[in-house]
Amino acid sequence: MLAILDYKAGNQTSVKRALDHLGIDNRITADPETIEGSLGIIFPGVGAAGQAMSELLTSGLADVLKAQIWKEKPLLGICVGCQILLDYSPENDTRTLGVVPGECAIFNPGWTDEDGVPIRVPHMGWNQIEIVHETPLLAGLDPAASFYFVHSYFPVPADEYVIATTTYGRPFCSVHGREGLWATQFHPEKSGRPGLKILKNFADYCREASRAQ
Repeated sequence: MLAILDYKAGNQTSVKRALDHLGIDNRITADPETIEGSLGIIFPGVGAAGQAMSELLTSGLADVLKAQIWKEKPLLGICVGCQILLDYSPENDTRTLGVVPGECAIFNPGWTDEDGVPIRVPHMGWNQIEIVHETPLLAGLDPAASFYFVHSYFPVPADEYVIATTTYGRPFCSVHGREGLWATQFHPEKSGRPGLKILKNFADYCREASRAQ
């Protein structure tokens, strides 16, 4: 069973629908025992970093989440969940979980696209990713696949944690982490077949990791 972290940040039901479609056992939960007993954790989120981090701290889920990460429980962060894994976000001047070194930054509306047109902030729409480091999470993807983004802030992790980049005004990190701890700035649950492939890859990895213990 995959645990979908419920910390009142939204988007859990979209992730659940995608996993249900794939036939992957899952549960939206804030229960520490359920999270600990899961094969892996999906850490989604839509909204502001400050509000999301406040809920994680108030509920005690911040400590639960970090404890599972230190125990090497596989985890996939999505959107706000991707950003909160880092050390800091300037959105609401928020000190975040600090399990991946780095910070967030905001898109500059003065940046331009390849045609010289100023980009729109927030970034909303479909874009490709360029894989920097091969990882089981992104295995088998069509290089031409596009993914759905909606965000104003983006992750800037330490260089060794950058897995894939996307260009919007300029290149930014769109997937970061290390094996078993991954995060996507885009929404795989809203990205059609390529996104479903990522979710299936994550579930497959969780099952294999559990068998190896």
